[in-house]
Amino acid sequence: MTQAENKHSSEQVEEVFAEAADVQTEGANEEPSESDAEFAALQLKVTELESKLEEAENRYLRLHADFENSRRRAKLDREASEKYRAQSLITDLLPAIDNFERAMQTQADDEHVKSLLQGMDMVYRSLIDALKKEGAEQIEAVGKEFDPHVHQAVMQVEDDQFESNIVVEEFQKGYMLKDRVIRPAMVKVNQ
Repeated sequence: MTQAENKHSSEQVEEVFAEAADVQTEGANEEPSESDAEFAALQLKVTELESKLEEAENRYLRLHADFENSRRRAKLDREASEKYRAQSLITDLLPAIDNFERAMQTQADDEHVKSLLQGMDMVYRSLIDALKKEGAEQIEAVGKEFDPHVHQAVMQVEDDQFESNIVVEEFQKGYMLKDRVIRPAMVKVNQ
């Protein structure tokens, strides 16, 4: 209910009270039964208007609470989108970074190939630094206890050199953006 409607309802209540007062003063000269009936009717109207006013106030309070809740949700959504704005770009870059890592694992006998690998390593480090600036980090896996939230087990082995439930080997690096897992690390776990 708008402020104007609230004011209008308040004015109606005041008018009813004024009419009741007039009827009461006039009623002293009239028959008591007619005056009582008019007074009862006016009281009924006052009660009805008061309940309508209370209902309108309750509706206003509910609408105000809904508005505040939606405003708070929109603010949280904006903050989350700002916090994770780079997620899709990082997700698109991860296959290229994986390819760089595989290419740098090749053995080079020729000086020309060694210098090419050095250049690739520089580009790789630049990409990793750019990811770190945006809040992305590689998930540590080998030698750590298996965590299903950040690791994806693709194999299990029995190796006496490692304790149970320890990551033995990493097949693909995992990445986190701030506190969100972008891609879990694909790992081999000791039974």
